[in-house]
Amino acid sequence: MLTLKRAISGFGSFLFLMLFLFQPIALASGGQAGGTAPLTNDDVIKMVQAKLPDAVVVAKIKSSPCKFDTSTDMLIKLKHVGVSDAVLQAMAEGGMAPAKPAESTAASSVPTPASGGLPTEIGVYFKKGDEWVEVQPEVVNWKTGGVMKSLATGGLVKGDVNGRINGPHSHNSVRTPLEFLVYAPEGVAITEYQLLRLREQKDAREFRTVTGGVMHVSGGATRDLVPFEGKKLASRTFSITLPNVGAGEYGFLPPGAVTSGHASATLGKMYTFHLLE
Repeated sequence: MLTLKRAISGFGSFLFLMLFLFQPIALASGGQAGGTAPLTNDDVIKMVQAKLPDAVVVAKIKSSPCKFDTSTDMLIKLKHVGVSDAVLQAMAEGGMAPAKPAESTAASSVPTPASGGLPTEIGVYFKKGDEWVEVQPEVVNWKTGGVMKSLATGGLVKGDVNGRINGPHSHNSVRTPLEFLVYAPEGVAITEYQLLRLREQKDAREFRTVTGGVMHVSGGATRDLVPFEGKKLASRTFSITLPNVGAGEYGFLPPGAVTSGHASATLGKMYTFHLLE
């Protein structure tokens, strides 16, 4: 009887030992089967309230799939409960994005310039190989003297105005054949954009045009205007193939280019490019 009790006790000890040793393996297997739950705002709050160092919390965020609410109101709430700037920044950056299925790239319906698709952000782009490259805009200063006329109601200009852009050349250099793409704001037609030839000065480029649309055009207002045609490819998306306009400085002037009605602070923007030989 004593021998039987010892055998049972020994078997129980052995079973406990085996369960203890293989518990991590079982947990790991279960974690892989069920997947790792992404970190949430509540997880971060728990770590912060447990007084874990910022470095530990940030490392956890960067090494984990995350599902954060980073809306403005939520970020303010997180700040109020003691989440540090470093942790908030890591949350805003999203940590490690969850792995995507292998077929997701092929099935993606959102085109991007890098993949050769059509851009989906407002702006002007030029074709370089199989990609659309964004044309970075420059600031236009509308001159307040010379041929500058008075501004009418609604921001339209009676007569012609002079625009000035600092620097002798655009940072966007392109070669022929030229193919541009415009992704316009909602409700804006391609005919509201103007293509202008810029007159090179020692330290700037200048042009003459009419802002707010070609209305009440005087003789000099169309001096620098270059005609072009735009072909609609999709909603708000237009392609432009330029004619042989010759080397020089050019720019696309979007509608509503004047952002202030005060003559002392009339600024705007233009998508400029330098056409090489």
